[in-house]
Amino acid sequence: MNSKDNNKFIPPHGGYQKLASLQMAEIVNDATVHFCNKYIDKYSRTHDQMVQAARSGKQNIAEGSMVSGTSKEFEIKLMGVARASLEELLNDYKDFLRVRGIPLWDKNDERALEIRKIGKRVDKSYLSYQTYLESNSLEVVVNTIICLIHQTNYLLDRQIRSLEELFIKEGGIRERMLKARLNERNIKK
Repeated sequence: MNSKDNNKFIPPHGGYQKLASLQMAEIVNDATVHFCNKYIDKYSRTHDQMVQAARSGKQNIAEGSMVSGTSKEFEIKLMGVARASLEELLNDYKDFLRVRGIPLWDKNDERALEIRKIGKRVDKSYLSYQTYLESNSLEVVVNTIICLIHQTNYLLDRQIRSLEELFIKEGGIRERMLKARLNERNIKK
């Protein structure tokens, strides 16, 4: 390794396609688009807001991952925006159930446990949940999406805590830039 390698201050970043949080957010996005197109008036504000909240959850994870090389602060902020967008979406689905008198599953409901079991698979996609997401029962469809949002939020909460710990341990780009500059000066002496 030469001295120039020691002075690189922008770490590898991106790779968001492999993040479990992004994979789950993508399933939530796809499920929400399908749900809204089927059950919510396409010209309503609710349709637009739900689709945009789902999209925001997914896109902010990707954007945060890409900006992570130059700004840990922005990465954490964008993961927080993703988390907030998904929380907004979660409340829209809960409202949908409540105003229609459809039961919200308890987290220990047998059906919710089945959904969580699928979530532990590595190779999951929309197709893994298709039977539930395209069921004829609104109760099953909405509660499945709620379970998926909870799983995504859990992953994002863990990811944000991990980013916080990493920032405390390693600092941000300004600290890395100063360290690289000081290393370069010491090499030249």
